Amino acid sequence: MNSESSANIRRNLAGDTLPSRLLIVEDDGSLAAGLARALGLEGHSVEHLDSGERALARVAETTFDLIVLDIGLPGIDGFEVLRRLRLAGHAMPVLVLTARDAVGDRVHGLDLGADDYMTKPFALPELAARVRALIRRGQADAGPRTSHGPLELDRAGRRAYLAGAPLELAAREWAVLQILLEKVEKVVSKESFIESLTNWEEDLSSNAIEVYISRLRAKLEPSGIRIRTVRGFGYMLEEFRERGA
Repeated sequence: MNSESSANIRRNLAGDTLPSRLLIVEDDGSLAAGLARALGLEGHSVEHLDSGERALARVAETTFDLIVLDIGLPGIDGFEVLRRLRLAGHAMPVLVLTARDAVGDRVHGLDLGADDYMTKPFALPELAARVRALIRRGQADAGPRTSHGPLELDRAGRRAYLAGAPLELAAREWAVLQILLEKVEKVVSKESFIESLTNWEEDLSSNAIEVYISRLRAKLEPSGIRIRTVRGFGYMLEEFRERGA
């Protein structure tokens, strides 16, 4: 990717500061590295796996906003990965990549539940634009808001409200809170936060996670929303209970 493409990607995402979690499933290491770098420049948190089996196992334990899926994988191919994802009820957008340009292959992928389809070779800025569009569509389809007691998260609008009033959250605070809300009453380790939040060109320490948790506590605990530290394991968002209940 040349410097002009990098600059175009940065300009295209100038208004988006909140990262999405992406999974690239591609066995070509150099192509995967280029994709991860380009999407990382967009501010996304990007993870890469090189086989369908590993991807299915990872999706079973972690939520992703979008999957970039190669068809020509070793072992089970991308079509089978896609079939199993949809059969298991996973609804995140899937962008299929393939060297096959036959109409029958494209139709087969779309019939299995692919949301978009790109044939190799492709232009990285176009792929980045399609990823943005699919993420927006996926967020809109995910439902208007997620509630937890007096807290509401508008995923499509990337806004938060506490007792009906706007709640100011930095991008990383939003991302940490979203992960906790997906796993209420379940412990999330610092390592899991780091894996989910770190993109291609960043490094994140366990101390940084502690800072984000501390900031969230200061904003949420006065309203009765508790984030418990489970020593030696991580953090857990407790089920909301009205005071005095």
